[in-house]
Amino acid sequence: MTDIIYTKVDEAPELASASFLPILQKFSAAAGVTIGTKDISLAGRILAAFPDYLSEEQRQPDDLAELGRLVKTADANVIKLPNISASVPQLVAAVKELQAKGYALPDYPEAPQTDAEKAVRAKYDALKGSAVNPVLREGNSDRRAAKAVKNFAQNNPHRMGDWSADSKTRVSSMNGNDFFSNEKSATLPEDTTAKIVLETADGEIILKNDIRYTAGTVVDATFMSAAALKEFLAAEIESTKSDGTLFSLHLKSTMMKVSDPIIFGHAVKTFLAPVFQAHGSALAELGVNPNFGLGDLLERVKDNADILADINSCIAARPPMYMVDSDKGISNLHVSSDVIIDASMPALIRAGGKGWGPDGQESDTNCVIPDNSYAPVYDETIKFFKQNGKLNPATAGTVQNVGLMAQKAEEYGSHPTTFEVPEAGTVKMILADGTVLHEHTVEAGDIWRSASTKKAPIEDWVNLAISRQKAENCNAIFWLDADRAHDAELIAYVKPLLDAKGVADKFDIMTPRDATRASLEIITKGKNSIAITGNVLRDYLTDLFPILELATSAKMLSVVKLMNGGGLFETGAGGSAPKHVQQLNEENHLRWDSLGEFCALGESLTFLAEAKNNSKARVLGQAVDAATQSILDESRSPSRKVGEPDNRNSHYWFARYWANALATQNSDAELAAHFAPIAKALTEGEEAILAELAAVQGTAADLGGYYRTDADKTVAVMRPSATLNAIID
Repeated sequence: MTDIIYTKVDEAPELASASFLPILQKFSAAAGVTIGTKDISLAGRILAAFPDYLSEEQRQPDDLAELGRLVKTADANVIKLPNISASVPQLVAAVKELQAKGYALPDYPEAPQTDAEKAVRAKYDALKGSAVNPVLREGNSDRRAAKAVKNFAQNNPHRMGDWSADSKTRVSSMNGNDFFSNEKSATLPEDTTAKIVLETADGEIILKNDIRYTAGTVVDATFMSAAALKEFLAAEIESTKSDGTLFSLHLKSTMMKVSDPIIFGHAVKTFLAPVFQAHGSALAELGVNPNFGLGDLLERVKDNADILADINSCIAARPPMYMVDSDKGISNLHVSSDVIIDASMPALIRAGGKGWGPDGQESDTNCVIPDNSYAPVYDETIKFFKQNGKLNPATAGTVQNVGLMAQKAEEYGSHPTTFEVPEAGTVKMILADGTVLHEHTVEAGDIWRSASTKKAPIEDWVNLAISRQKAENCNAIFWLDADRAHDAELIAYVKPLLDAKGVADKFDIMTPRDATRASLEIITKGKNSIAITGNVLRDYLTDLFPILELATSAKMLSVVKLMNGGGLFETGAGGSAPKHVQQLNEENHLRWDSLGEFCALGESLTFLAEAKNNSKARVLGQAVDAATQSILDESRSPSRKVGEPDNRNSHYWFARYWANALATQNSDAELAAHFAPIAKALTEGEEAILAELAAVQGTAADLGGYYRTDADKTVAVMRPSATLNAIID
């Protein structure tokens, strides 16, 4: 059986793996540790979903399903790299690329009519959004900056944008009729099933049947009014223009794969309202779906001069948009997956509240976050920095996170139970005994959703929080709002558990807004705090605070203690990965930082040593930690600029420091003897290796694809040093 599974993913992390994984496998083999791979990339998952359309040679197993079974066992030891959480445009692009490579996949049916088309659509829809994480995360999250990383950030503080007290940057959210204000929640007393129905004037529509719940599960239901959303968006477009700021929409369409693309589509349609009013029929005939964004719309109308002229006229009359790439004219509204709130908001805050406008200049920004559930976190952060000025990374403390996410907890589990309401009526969640658990009066176009959180993950989450607080002996806050329906149900779990362990005095319970203010005050004083949060807020905060403290969230240590005894070690965030690939294609320079992979590797080897009583794995893990420290101390992380050291250079230095640490340690003479000649070769080969790595930069790189690169071409690009390859191979 393979000791450690290293996931095959997408974009920059996967390119980095082509360089790093051979080193990892070479070194681990000396300790009798086997490293295998499983393909959870978007392309891999697409191919696994459609075996009947492929030749025998093209078929591949469903590795995600296999990993889903593994993480429920004590034998699991998985290093999980960031993967694409696909939006529809990304999914469609991946399918087209695979078709061009000879895979006879069906097209993505945008408007399925036949049963066959509906079946194909269902398979593709299962691959959208956060399809991977809920399967693998059979435990709760312990995420924090490794000590070496935090020390380095304090000793080498990154640049922070200056905040002005009179900055016009602000957060705008709906003042009612959103998911937050309409939420209802209840804890089920016994095992049961439920169905979700829409009762209309013409009868009953079953939206979802036979949903199974266990006793103690917290079940939520809520909806966002489409009418209120459109009114809000229209008002914010006008107020943004009056303020003279940039209009920016911040959602998470990749994860909230049903609700947020719909919200995004409303924003596109509202921003271009005159165009849709004047050309509605023509746009419909061209297959325009505003949920797919302005980029897709422009592609479909490129041959219609009248529509293009009206689009340009409309955009000119609107406030300038926050840009993803001002040089290429790619705006906030081009593709829903281009602006992901947990990456976009921290970056804007770190920059002093400035966003890039279409003129290529930085400007204050109206940050439009329609739903109020977590918008107050960003609103309070902006207010804090307006009042106090920018954070000083050299003296700032740190905010760790303990996140409730096991077994599809909270909103990430809402995808199968999120619906765009087809007609006006009442949505009811009805239990097996006929009890109406939740109901809402809705209008056509409203977005209704339900989510659930099981008892065992909640209890495990609280116990993990107690353990982490004891280990760190610092401030710890449950970010829960007693006035929010779902949070009130969680508090009913949290308080008795804290009391039973006699540690209630060690924890605070605060609303997300108040907890944000308190945490910022704490780290400004150089002290530490632990944020104990639900799933989505875990996702947001583990980008917000690391980006402020460290400049990136990719360097975080993320340990998932699986509930059945295994370990899942995550390697950071991949939100910036597409831009890294773009730079590699253009300049053969990969600025992806593998520090997250190094940290996860050390934890994984240590876990393996303890679980399997493998002393050599322990030595290997200790040497990884030493190598990681050297990477930081010697400033061997990748540079952003072409012609300077990149990801491949950092892998050479990591291998060298790792070999040196193993060759000089005194715990295992056999390992020391094995790695002495390797360390010597890596040291003596420095000049040749660095010259070979530098020689390839500055010209375009051909990977033979984006979603599924050509293996040989990728190896050629990512392993260009013959000297290094000879030592490793």
